[in-house]
Amino acid sequence: MADDASGEDRLIARYFAPLATHPGALGLSDDAAFIRPPAGCDLVLKTDAIVGGVHFFAEDAARDVARKALRVNLSDLAAKGARPLGFLLSLALPKGTGDDWLAGFAQGLGEDVTLYGCPLFGGDTDRTPGPVTVSVAMFGSVPEGTMVRRAGARAGDRVFVSGSIGDAALGVALRNGAAWKLSDGQREHLLSRYLLPQPRIALAEAVRVHASAAMDVSDGLAGDFAKLARVSQVAAEIEVARVPLSAAAKAVIAADPAMLETALTGGDDFEIVCTVAPAKVESFVTAAKAAGVAVTEIGTIKAGSGVRFLGEGGRQLAFKRASFSHF
Repeated sequence: MADDASGEDRLIARYFAPLATHPGALGLSDDAAFIRPPAGCDLVLKTDAIVGGVHFFAEDAARDVARKALRVNLSDLAAKGARPLGFLLSLALPKGTGDDWLAGFAQGLGEDVTLYGCPLFGGDTDRTPGPVTVSVAMFGSVPEGTMVRRAGARAGDRVFVSGSIGDAALGVALRNGAAWKLSDGQREHLLSRYLLPQPRIALAEAVRVHASAAMDVSDGLAGDFAKLARVSQVAAEIEVARVPLSAAAKAVIAADPAMLETALTGGDDFEIVCTVAPAKVESFVTAAKAAGVAVTEIGTIKAGSGVRFLGEGGRQLAFKRASFSHF
């Protein structure tokens, strides 16, 4: 009896069906899947794509490409205070993509499916004349009415950011030939921060309970926070000296001060920036510590409009470009 399965069917069965562990995914045997939101919860929806030559380098391992595609979406869920439930995957592959690449991609995806408890529910595979393109549609949940929005910041709120800022942008500069004198450990830190984001899922509940507004930092702290302030219809002052930088980033900026602007505007941090009312600051910091995620207070929300990044002596910094943009 002839096997009537198409090449795409066999690809899905071999590499992706094992990742569809939720009963509603139907083993990827149907045209669609289903999920019932947890009782008393809203669904939180997010989609992001990564494209070869734009969001990752052609020589990056397929395992890392898969993990990055998932993690950039998980970062957005964390900033909304949501926990992940699952995702859909669309994968466009150029001719000549072999089994070794697909096996590595499926391996990396499977590792993060397990790590973050976020199963695959379905998707699509296509051929493309262009570079590899990976699109993920992520869904998560929050108790009804509690998703943290960009809007919501109020005058007097304190501004916090998780982790450290600028590492990924400096990592890209290294990949593109920057020749700073760094230790092997510093170089590896910057390179890995671009290659493999660390979504702050552990911080999601603390953000949901304490933050008045939040978003993930994907296109640069300066530009992204300006978006939050604009939607919230507030102003803000950010003290640049308080923005958390890794030891590696500090070493780069000490040698090349112009790289401070790159760190603040370059993107791919995948940290969370949020605003917290003064009465909740202590509790937020305590909750973040319990979650194992460093948070740093970097500024204050004011009445008015516009975000001012203040350097030495309160001098306002002017940026050539406030954030990364595809267009």
